Formats: sequence, C-alpha cells, structure tokens
Amino acid sequence: MEYGLIGERLPHSFSKEIHQRIGGYEYSLKELKPDELQSFILQKNYKGLNVTIPYKQAVIPLLDEISPEAESIGAVNTIINRNGTLVGDNTDFGGMHALIECAGISLKYAKVLILGTGGTSRTASAVCERLGASAVYRVSRSGREGSLTYEQAYENHADADVIVNTTPCGMYPDVFGCPVDLYRFKSLSGVIDAVYNPLCTSLVLSARERGIAAQGGLYMLVAQAVLASRLFTDFEIDTVAVTNRIYDELYFEKRNIVLTGMPGSGKSTVGRLIADQLGREFIDTDAVIVERYGEIKRIFEKRGESGFRDIESDVIRELAPMTGKIIATGGGAVLRQENVNAFRRNGELFFIDRSPEYLIPTDDRPLADEVSKIERLYRERIDIYMNTADYIIDGDCEPNDVADSVINGD
Repeated sequence: MEYGLIGERLPHSFSKEIHQRIGGYEYSLKELKPDELQSFILQKNYKGLNVTIPYKQAVIPLLDEISPEAESIGAVNTIINRNGTLVGDNTDFGGMHALIECAGISLKYAKVLILGTGGTSRTASAVCERLGASAVYRVSRSGREGSLTYEQAYENHADADVIVNTTPCGMYPDVFGCPVDLYRFKSLSGVIDAVYNPLCTSLVLSARERGIAAQGGLYMLVAQAVLASRLFTDFEIDTVAVTNRIYDELYFEKRNIVLTGMPGSGKSTVGRLIADQLGREFIDTDAVIVERYGEIKRIFEKRGESGFRDIESDVIRELAPMTGKIIATGGGAVLRQENVNAFRRNGELFFIDRSPEYLIPTDDRPLADEVSKIERLYRERIDIYMNTADYIIDGDCEPNDVADSVINGD
C-alpha cells in the first residue's frame, strides 16, 4: 500500500476517485476494525495515509510527531511516513475553511453550534474561531466533553446564526437521517454539513427550503484531499484550481440527472440518449413499477391513484441513495414533495417542457389516455413542474437536441 484511507467503514468513500484525479501515486481504501488499528499503523507499510471516522483521535498516541495544527485541534487526518518516522497532520482544517468560503457563509461575530464531538468537530471549532465567530458550542446527544445536549441547544441557543454538522447522521446508506430540527432555530443564516454522500443531505435540504445558505461536504472532502496530496508528494500545486476542477468533475459524475415532465414528453427516450452519451445506467421509475407490480393501468384499477402514488414514492425512496444515474420519472412523481426531496439528495431535476399539442395519449397511462385529459393535466401541473425544476428544457425539439440541452444544462 503506497497511499490510502483508513477507517472503520468505507463503502461510501469518494477518496480513491479524488486522489486518482490528482494523480501521480497509488491510492487504496483500507477498512480496519478497532483492534487492528495499532498493528497496521506501527507496521509502517505505507508512505502516507488519510484517516477518517472513528480514528482521527485514536491514531495520535501511535505517532512519533504531530504538526502544531493537528496538536492544537486534537485530531489527525493525515499521516506521513518519513523514513520510519510517523508524522500526523490535519488537512481537514483547510478543507473546512475552503467549504465555508465556498458556501459564502460569514462567521464574523456569529454564534455557531457544532454538532458532534469527534475529530471533525474539533477541526470545525478551530476554523469557526479563526473566521471570527463570537461563540462556538459543541452539541452531542450525551453532553459529554463539555458539550451541550440537543435539548439545551434548543432551549438556550435557538438564536444561533450558523450550524455545522460533523456527525455521520444523514450519511449513506441512511440518507434520510437528519441530526437536528432546524425549525427550532429562528436566526440561522448558514448551515454546513461535513457529510458528502449524499451530495445534498436532509439537513442541507431543510435549510435551503427555508432560504438559508447551506452546503454539503463534498467540497471539503476534495479540498482536504488536495492538501493531503501536497503533503504526500511535496509537489507545489495550485490547490484552489485543482480543488475546483476535481469538485466540478466529481459532482457532475456523481449527480443523478432526473427527468420530469408530462406523460409522453419523451423522458424515457431522452434519458436513454443521455445514458448512452455519458456511459451511465438509465432507470425508468414507471418501468421499475411495472416490473414489480404489473401494468400501471391495472394498479390504478385495483388501488386507485393514491395507491399508485404510494408505490411510486417507495420506488423513488429506494433510488435516492444511488449516484450517477439517469432517471426518467412518471408524469406525477413531482406531485409529492417527499419525492422531489428524495431525488434532490443526489440529483438535479430537469423538466422536459413539451407543448400539449405534441403529447400523444397512450392507453397505459390512465390519467393521460385522451387529448382532453392531457390538456387538463398540463394546466394543472405546469406550475408544479416549473417550481420543482432545477432546469427547464425545451421539449419541442428533436430528442437528440433535448438530450444535448440536458447534458449542457441549457
């Protein structure tokens, strides 16, 4: 093993992909049980390591030296093997600093609540203090290590300006988890979540629904990896430029492209074209439903529209943790906000706006099997399609042109 990441569970990690994009060295993922940590570290069969949950503090007694930054924070996320001398450092500080700047959130004179008491919470506290926060409090379920309990935070600090989540709550595979009820805080101006998978956590979604600036942890992950790479190799690189390039590439590849629109608007045709161009998997939510439950028309007959929508929501919830997919939705999928929120965890919504006169009735869609029904549905749903879309795409063009518009975000 030349370079790599150690942690207890790493199925969610994007680190290998990031370091491969930086280039110049082999990078691996190594899951370790707690009783394997000491032996692995002290064998020193590596040149450099990144360290993640839950070992950022546990590795410190095993090292020969730690940098002043890591010592002041009390957490190590990078280990360099310098001819047998193990040196610990902390690039999470620079990563968190870059994330907050990227989100455009000001901490000057702010009251900040840091959720969690692990190594990343210590880093976040140090960054917030560096950026001029007037008060920084850590919050945990137990209230240990001088932290507040969540109830104390709700009761005594509802005027907090910024919340930073450093817990794994909401992280893949439990993508629907949320560590705190944001509606209890009436003065929030910013939310930062160190979780990067999913791309947009429940916490970030909740903040954005309230018009609060919020950002997930992918930019931090990339920034700290670029800084660690510089320590690994001693190469001078433009860290900001490299971070921005890799973040943009990774976000584009991990983001699901979710196609919404009326029945017959060409979502499936366009979706297959996009999938072919980008080399990605195509998923049609209606096709999944038909495969599992039979024809949609029969589902409507047996369970009614409400029963069908329940099935549809279950399928969408199952798809939400996936990344890098092209997903065509049923015409009514966006009628439920829970479906929109599920898709937004790892995707962006593209409304294929095809004019009603070009929509052809089909017998297998009970709500759109007649021209008059299509026209009525379009009038009823157009505002919902528009308001839930991240991009509005002209659907009156040829399918290849529509696919190109989606890929280019036109």
